[in-house]
Amino acid sequence: MAKPKTQYVCQSCGATYPKWSGQCADCQLWNTLVEERIETAQIKAGGYSGMESVDWVTLDEVTVREYERISLGMEELDRVMGGGLVQGSVTLIGGDPGIGKSSLLLQVFAFLSQAHSVLYVSGEESLDQIALRARRMGLSTRDFHLVADTHVRAIIEGIKKHRPKMVVIDSIQTMQVEELTGAPGGVTQVRESAALLTRMAKQHNVAVFLVGHVTKSGEVAGPRVLEHIVDTVIYLEGQQDGRFRLLRALKNRFGPVNELGVFAMTDKGLKEVKNPSAIFLSRNEVLPGSAVVNIWEGTRPLLLEVQALVDDNHFGAPKRLSIGYDLNRLNMLLAILHKHGGMEIGQSDVFVNVVGGVKISETSADLGMMLAIISSFKNKVLPQDLVVFGEVGLSGEIRPVPYGPERLAEAAKHGFKQAIIAKANYSKEAAQKLKVQVVNNVRDLISLT
Repeated sequence: MAKPKTQYVCQSCGATYPKWSGQCADCQLWNTLVEERIETAQIKAGGYSGMESVDWVTLDEVTVREYERISLGMEELDRVMGGGLVQGSVTLIGGDPGIGKSSLLLQVFAFLSQAHSVLYVSGEESLDQIALRARRMGLSTRDFHLVADTHVRAIIEGIKKHRPKMVVIDSIQTMQVEELTGAPGGVTQVRESAALLTRMAKQHNVAVFLVGHVTKSGEVAGPRVLEHIVDTVIYLEGQQDGRFRLLRALKNRFGPVNELGVFAMTDKGLKEVKNPSAIFLSRNEVLPGSAVVNIWEGTRPLLLEVQALVDDNHFGAPKRLSIGYDLNRLNMLLAILHKHGGMEIGQSDVFVNVVGGVKISETSADLGMMLAIISSFKNKVLPQDLVVFGEVGLSGEIRPVPYGPERLAEAAKHGFKQAIIAKANYSKEAAQKLKVQVVNNVRDLISLT
C-alpha cells in the first residue's frame, strides 16, 4: 500500500513546505508548521457564484443588478456593512475572546427573525447557553432557529432543506469536513469549510456570517485565504474591561472600507452610539498635553481627544509608549520636533494615548499629536474649544488632508470655536464659523503655544 503524501502547513499564514523547519519563511513565526496529508475536498461547481456555465462573455454583455440591502436593526452596523446586509454575501467577523461577537450577532439575528427565517449554528456553545444569554438580553426569539453541529456537509444539507435567509457559523475554526483528516481549526479544515459554505451562500442566495478567532497579533486565525474568499471582513475591537466597542470594516465588496461603528456594552447587549464624537470628548478638565483631533473614518469625521505626557527621564534609556497611535510615527514626530523645531525631547520619557480605545491609522492626527506633545513639554494648557488636524512631513512642513471643509463643519457643530490646520485646507466658508489659524511648518506650530 502506497504511503500517503504529506506536507507541512503553517497554521498562521497557510504556507506549505515539503519538509519541516522550525520557522515559517513567509510569516517568520516559529513552530507553526504541522504535518498534514495532501488532500482536498471535492467541490463540484463552476464559477465563483456556483454557476454551472463558465462561458466567456464581454464586459458590456454583463447585466448589472442592484443589490437589495436588508437593515440589521442598528444604524452603526448598517454603516459598517455599507448600508445593510446583501443577500448571498459572506461576512467574516473577528475579535478577541469575550469582546462581544456572539452577543452582537445574537441581537442582530433576533431582529432579523421578525421578518426572515434565520439559523444560528453553534460549534462552541450548547443550545441552552445561547438560550440563557438571549433571555438575559431580553431578546424576542420565537422564530429563531438553532443547531449545535460542526459537520459542514450536514449543516449545508440542513440549510438546503429548511432554506433560511441568514446563517451564523460560530465559529469557523470549529467546523470540519469529514473527508479531510486534519483537526478542526487547522489550515486545511478552515480553508475547505469556508470554501464550501461560501459556495452554498452563492448558489442558494443565503447571507452567511462566519465568526473567526484571532491570533495574539489581532489577525483572524487560520490561512490568509479565509479573508480573501469572503465578501466582507469586520473586526470588533475594544478593551474587555472598557465600556465601548469599535466595529471596523477592513474589506467590503459591497461598500466602502474602513468604516467605523461605535457601540456601548451593557447588560442587555451592545447598544449603538449614534454620536461618538460627543462621547469621546466628554472632558471635565483640560490639562497640559491634551488636544482634540479630527480624523476621517470611512465616510464621516470623528472628533477624538489625544493625550501626551513628556517627563524627565531618570532611569537610563528614555521610554516611548503609545496606545492607539503608531509608535513608529510617534518616534518620527519626536525627531521632527528636534530637527526642525529645536526642542530637546530626545532624553525625555514620552507617553501618548488616544482616549476611548480608538486606534488611529490616519495621518491627519499628526498635527494634533505633535501639539499635545508640545503642550506637555511646555506645561501649557491648550484652549478647550480648539480642534487640530493636518499631516506632518519629514522636512517639518504641514501638509493638507482630504475633506477639510467637512472636518471643520463637524467641529463647528460640536461647539468648537478655533482650529489649527494646514494652509491648503483653509476656506472662507469655514472661517465664518471658526477662528482658523494656518501653519506652514513645525516652527509656526511651536510659536502658537
